[in-house]
Amino acid sequence: MCPECGNNNLILDNSRAEIICNDCGLVLTQKIIDSGPEWRAFSAEEANNKVRVGAPTTLTLHDKGLSTMIGWKNKDAFGKSISPKMKAEVYRLRKWHVRTRTNKSIDRNLAYAMNELDRFASQLNLSKDIKESSAHIYRKMANKNLIRGRSIEAMLIASIYAACRINSIPKTLDDFIEFASVDKKKIARCYRLIINELRISIKVSSPINFIPRFCAELNLSGSTQNRAAEILKLAKKFRITAGKAPTGLAGAALYVAAMQEGERRTQREISLAAGVTEATIRNRYKELINHLKIQNEIFS
Repeated sequence: MCPECGNNNLILDNSRAEIICNDCGLVLTQKIIDSGPEWRAFSAEEANNKVRVGAPTTLTLHDKGLSTMIGWKNKDAFGKSISPKMKAEVYRLRKWHVRTRTNKSIDRNLAYAMNELDRFASQLNLSKDIKESSAHIYRKMANKNLIRGRSIEAMLIASIYAACRINSIPKTLDDFIEFASVDKKKIARCYRLIINELRISIKVSSPINFIPRFCAELNLSGSTQNRAAEILKLAKKFRITAGKAPTGLAGAALYVAAMQEGERRTQREISLAAGVTEATIRNRYKELINHLKIQNEIFS
């Protein structure tokens, strides 16, 4: 926003490296550093020929994507096929090059863990940011030498779960069990270790975060979703949510909201979507009814 006239109609002048207000002409910023390449290209082919850098670094690769690879085309610098004798030599070089990339135990550990991370991210539809955050947490534990003696898969799932909790992604440990070969107790133990060792402060999951996910699985409308969120906000106001599992509360609120909006779903359907028992849905439903009906703010 322009401090002179208060408008946000600003223009970036690349030729003068300035940001100018289009209304009053005030120069807000000057001498802007150009972070682009020093060369110019007028076509995609020309840009590909001039570019001199590779892919950006990423924590989801064991070597952060900085290592080089010997190509598999069996051609020299002029594009001609190499001789059979040279092929055998290059094959041997490739083999030892791959071996030396993971010659340390921590490199072999990270290579296996990052491959598993790609698998879990694909199966759970995790975003790139969550993958990077999970890899960052796992690398910290590996550098502290806390992976040794523990299951790599359990520690990796615990890292992904911690990343989801930090970024307020509505995931529970039960969501990971389906694709894991380790039991829930091991994952929970590794998760507690990560929280204690890295001193991560994680807030309690809000049941409102689970509402859109459950609505999508139950094929409920937006009005039901909004109604369930209102019920949960009111329940939090009267401190009914304290000490309760967020998935059970979200399922009970959806059960009430669906009845009020004329989109009734059975307790069994909601319990399957929420991953809790029908008894939990019934108990949370009774608590919502008994406490909120007295206030006459939701059932009026």
